[in-house]
Amino acid sequence: MLNDVAEGVLTHESEFIQTQTTVVHGRDGVLLVDPGITHAELADLAHDLDELGRPVVAAFSTHPDWDHVLWHPGFGEAPRYGTARGAASIRELLSMPDWKEQIAEGLPPEYADDIPMELLGHITGLPAGTTHLPWDGPAVRILEHRAHAPGHAALLVEESGVLIAGDMLSDILMPFLDLQADDPIGDYLAALDLFESVADDVVAVIPGHGSVGGPGRLRPRIAQDRAYVEAMRDGRTPDDPRIGPNAPLDWLVDVHDWQVQAIAERR
Repeated sequence: MLNDVAEGVLTHESEFIQTQTTVVHGRDGVLLVDPGITHAELADLAHDLDELGRPVVAAFSTHPDWDHVLWHPGFGEAPRYGTARGAASIRELLSMPDWKEQIAEGLPPEYADDIPMELLGHITGLPAGTTHLPWDGPAVRILEHRAHAPGHAALLVEESGVLIAGDMLSDILMPFLDLQADDPIGDYLAALDLFESVADDVVAVIPGHGSVGGPGRLRPRIAQDRAYVEAMRDGRTPDDPRIGPNAPLDWLVDVHDWQVQAIAERR
């Protein structure tokens, strides 16, 4: 169930659009990033960690989308961190009386009954400007940016050179812009520049959805995402296989068309 990415870093891939859960070994336990997705998958992950004798001692949610703020009782009560903006965003949603209904509207029907909602979104926001995750393990740098969602952040496991990218740098999903932001195009390009600035230190990239990229794959993924966003900025049709006739997911074309319309309405 768990796949080795680098020394001390493992992933689990969910059936739901190849969602990647990341496990980072620390001194007395593990850091768990974006655990998902179904009841059964989370229970299996908790079992595997128990079999390894590795309790969860810390967790991190890269952003406040429902599929990145899930939890399971088998993981225990470790602190679940996120950025200040990300935690504030999910906290605002959970304060609404109809939050379950709002989330249910975005769930894929085939998984809707299998998503655990009881512990969803209990995220502690780290102080603004925090540069490293507070835990007893290898140094994990927080790369916060404005791109896919409020308070979105990637994590760089510095010792092993693994970049945990959240919902960016995917080989199956084109960039999903934060269309509620003041400058979704500029924000996304700035985030890609941030990733470019650490590229020399990265040997593997773990996207929130899609395949893990090994050595030499970060810069091509940055370039592909940049080409898509720049085409959106310039009003051109992106030459991108993720939304082409052989797109890995047929609904991506609809999402792309929706983004094109939303950007056009801003002009």
